[in-house]
Amino acid sequence: MAEEYQNHGEISLAHYGVLFLDELTEFNKSTLEVLRGPLEDRSISISRVTAALTYPCNFMLIASMNPCPCGYYGSTEKECTCTDEQIKKYMGKISGPLLDRIDIHLEVNSVKYEKLNSRGVTETSEDIRNRVNKARNIQKERYKEYGIYSNAELSPKLIEKYCKLNMQSSILLEKSFKSLGLSARAYGRILKVARTIADLASSENIETEHIAEAIQYRSLDRKYWKN
Repeated sequence: MAEEYQNHGEISLAHYGVLFLDELTEFNKSTLEVLRGPLEDRSISISRVTAALTYPCNFMLIASMNPCPCGYYGSTEKECTCTDEQIKKYMGKISGPLLDRIDIHLEVNSVKYEKLNSRGVTETSEDIRNRVNKARNIQKERYKEYGIYSNAELSPKLIEKYCKLNMQSSILLEKSFKSLGLSARAYGRILKVARTIADLASSENIETEHIAEAIQYRSLDRKYWKN
């Protein structure tokens, strides 16, 4: 019960901020399941005998985890020493409904020394910040009459208005929806992510490449959390 109260508090304290959960699978499954409602509703309610309270919690969830207890499942660099049962139990802490509410899933491979020592030209932090701030300003201006600030807050009605697709993009999304077995919730989140990718590219319309990139960010659950 104490852990539940603490979880509620951390969620609400992250309102209009970032909640970062490191080593996600080390949390109790019941604690993680508490996140499902707040991620969907952007508020959290606590009902007790004496009172019922609702707190705002419009936050960005960022989480990290290993693919298995030893950390090498799926690695091309080192062999995994975990059993199938250990991997299944480890991954099982993250439920499908919770994963479905996370917009982007990225697999980050280990970085080799050659890349760390590379002298290649990379985008600076300042350039990235300017590009992100420009996209945020685009969204704030676009949604100013609705009282929201970002694509993540779009309702189904606003998704229909601001996430229109051309024919090629619609066909691509339909094929991916069927082949990946995506849910209705994932469908909406792909559109919102694609809208953000388009904003970062200063594109007024969502193009096929934006949809394709957004779809790629939903593929890990089919790799590691197979039905």
